Amino acid sequence: MKKNVVFMFADQLAFHALKLYGGNWIDTPNIDRLATQGTTLDNSISSFPVCGPYRSMLMTGRHPQSTGHVINHVCTRHDEIGVADAFSHAGYNTGYVGKWHLHRGSFPDSMACDWVPEGRARLGWQYWRAYNQHMIYFDGPIHQGNWITDQVEPHEPNCPHWDGYETDGLMDYVREFISDNVDNPFILMLSPHQPHITQGKFAPDQYYQYLPDPIELPPGVAPEFAEETQTMLRDYLAMVLAIDEMLGNLLDFLDAKGLTENTYVVFTTDHGTQLGLHHQPPWEKQFPYEECIRTPFIIRGPGISAGARSDVLLSPVDIMPTLCSLCSVSIPKTVEGIDLAAALKGEPDAPVQEAVLTMNYSNAYGSLKEGRQWRGIRTRKHSYVRHHDGRRELYDLAKDPQQLNNLVDDPAAADGVAQHEKMLQEKLAERNDPFCDCLALRDWFDSERRVVANVNGPLPHPETQPDWSLL
Repeated sequence: MKKNVVFMFADQLAFHALKLYGGNWIDTPNIDRLATQGTTLDNSISSFPVCGPYRSMLMTGRHPQSTGHVINHVCTRHDEIGVADAFSHAGYNTGYVGKWHLHRGSFPDSMACDWVPEGRARLGWQYWRAYNQHMIYFDGPIHQGNWITDQVEPHEPNCPHWDGYETDGLMDYVREFISDNVDNPFILMLSPHQPHITQGKFAPDQYYQYLPDPIELPPGVAPEFAEETQTMLRDYLAMVLAIDEMLGNLLDFLDAKGLTENTYVVFTTDHGTQLGLHHQPPWEKQFPYEECIRTPFIIRGPGISAGARSDVLLSPVDIMPTLCSLCSVSIPKTVEGIDLAAALKGEPDAPVQEAVLTMNYSNAYGSLKEGRQWRGIRTRKHSYVRHHDGRRELYDLAKDPQQLNNLVDDPAAADGVAQHEKMLQEKLAERNDPFCDCLALRDWFDSERRVVANVNGPLPHPETQPDWSLL
């Protein structure tokens, strides 16, 4: 019998907001419940801590140097072969619910319906209840079908609104998809926007009653960000509680449908957030620190040990091949990540990786702007980064988890610095990444924000169909 997959990933959920990873603010009983039933990873790394680049890696198993997704709000190339393509080819029904962020949408407007055209722009997902990117958490717009041929009124797109708060509204679509596929193998990706910043109301009032008062700030918050972080944490943690309840509803529904034993469930996030640490504003990402790049990751399902913790090093490009392998789905030849299924099952001598390449390309989220450019290496024990301006940082994560003691100028760490720089150069060479000025990448995109080049040079027309022989 084919195994199902439900992959739930929140947006900007910092690992240290959870008691599972040492947090002390709130209880998240459903996240903890999943952890007791599955395996928790302690080295899940968002190798590019920005929404679009992460999602591109997740969907294709390919690095940003190849996909061109080095900023947000650019259109995925039609010839990319995605995880939905691989599972569909193997006889699975596929569903995507929630935030997409792999299209230009209505950029720079964050309060519109934000349409993603039907077809290859959706990378093969069949059931579609999604939006590209907007920040409307209550009664927000979502779309399905085709906006031209499925208009509900003349000149109006097929763009209904969910009822109530996003985590509740999206669950209605989840129940619909799963109910229709109880007897069919399926893969479902569920992407709520929480706990991301919004211009409107963050969460229903009910969640705020469970917050501590006052909220203790994380050790090391810069004084200039103390008040902002205190305010941010109230909204942020309320949204985390909403995510926890959504996960509980999902697990309960799988139980009710008799699908628990045959379904892999993954809970993770695209990246973290600074929470005022390292002298950065609390909502910021894009930085090479653990608060941004280390992510919660829990997996439950056939062959996965219950209540276990794993130090396996996993990056976003590894998720697609790992899910394929767990479900005996052929891994497309385009994939650049590695299959970690055996390692997640705890099999002896399973292949693993010793280091992950980390990066950020721009000082802006949706455009190319010089600054905040860095490349790094994350191992199980150390984090090393070289900034574009020449600054370097090396941290011993076991001895210095808050990354307060930069070892770069420590004579006793000279060999370690040289070793990590060598690893970084090797990883950059693998990706053919020259670590150039980000403005030199302007010819990667056309006037419609489509990817027309990558690190290896010009590419065919962005709406070229895939080479299906690579499936």
